[in-house]
Amino acid sequence: MRQANRFPHALKNALIATLLAAVVVLPIFTLHLERAGVRTIIVPEWRTLLWGCLAVFVVQLLRPLLAPRLPRIALPRLPQVAPSHRKALIFAALMLAATWPFFAGRNAVDIATLAMIYVMLGLGLNVVVGFAGLLDLGFVGFYAVGAYTYALLFHWAGWTFWEALPLAGAAAALFGFVLGFPVLRLRGDYLAIVTLGFGEIIRLLLVNLTDWTGGPDGISSIPKPSVLGLPMTRSPVTEGGTTFHQFFGLEFNSMHMVIFLYLMALLLAVVTLFISNRLIRMPIGRAWEALREDEIACRSLGLNPMKIKLSAFTLGAMFAGFGGAFFAARQGIVNPESFTFIESALILAIVVLGGMGSQLGVIIAAIILTVLPELAREFSEYRMLIFGLVMILMMVWRPQGLLPMKRHHVEVPA
Repeated sequence: MRQANRFPHALKNALIATLLAAVVVLPIFTLHLERAGVRTIIVPEWRTLLWGCLAVFVVQLLRPLLAPRLPRIALPRLPQVAPSHRKALIFAALMLAATWPFFAGRNAVDIATLAMIYVMLGLGLNVVVGFAGLLDLGFVGFYAVGAYTYALLFHWAGWTFWEALPLAGAAAALFGFVLGFPVLRLRGDYLAIVTLGFGEIIRLLLVNLTDWTGGPDGISSIPKPSVLGLPMTRSPVTEGGTTFHQFFGLEFNSMHMVIFLYLMALLLAVVTLFISNRLIRMPIGRAWEALREDEIACRSLGLNPMKIKLSAFTLGAMFAGFGGAFFAARQGIVNPESFTFIESALILAIVVLGGMGSQLGVIIAAIILTVLPELAREFSEYRMLIFGLVMILMMVWRPQGLLPMKRHHVEVPA
């Protein structure tokens, strides 16, 4: 009788899921644009739509009937490490990460540098979303502020990377502080909409302020960071100057700059991890957790939600500003197309996939979501489809993320 009662419900859900799948698949995979002389025509491929809808219907129809009979899959867990061994493992991991680029290829080091940038951004957004529980869909706006701060300071004032780096973090932190005021009374979906609008406003300003930002073309010829004031170029930037390889008596090799940028990104990511790890153990970190769990209870304890939200937005934005400045130095060019909404979605996906509030989980997720697309370039057309499928599977089987956050426990000896 129970199986008979389940079938109509399963059939209804399967039909609804099939209809939604048809709406999604129709414009993306069914309708193709082709050139016919001077005209563009739409060529439908109904077979793709039918097979996709049939697969969704069958899976959704059989899932509730077969799910109780399927064996449960034991999810992997990290082995328990004694506190005395934890520092040794962290030190060994840092040494491995620091020495690895000297033996790896150029492409691998470039990908690893990009992964470190996303580690930094993920840890910054983790402060806002994971620790304070504030949904931010415009985090890429702070990233853009940091990148353009360095680009504009170089373009208009001739500042170097090291001179502009602190100001890039401060400018992004200021924008985070200003954004915090309009969202003090907002939460949930309303907060997400406001932050999403902030990210788009920043991008549109960068596009339209052509006299300052270069408009859609952006700002180019941004110099790379120097080492102790020595440029890592083939020839001196100024007459009579000395380059890095001349000073140390080395033969010029472009790989030196690639390795240096990776080590810089690794250092910035480690500093971000260290600061955020310390903050979560301090009273401000406990206040973030209280705000995340229950804002009313947080207020009843005498905590000021306004100051807590402002601190989370400000500190998270500061980390994004540092990451943006380094991104501008690495790329040598910045334009508004590098700071679209998809970047915010990717950074948020890193936090959700790794486990909100889990720093180790965010690091692993950032590396996975950066490296996997590079390893599967032949499937670049379906990258976003695969990305969405992975997120759906995570929400179904592992909603808490790869490595859920563990609360810190303090034991008082008897």
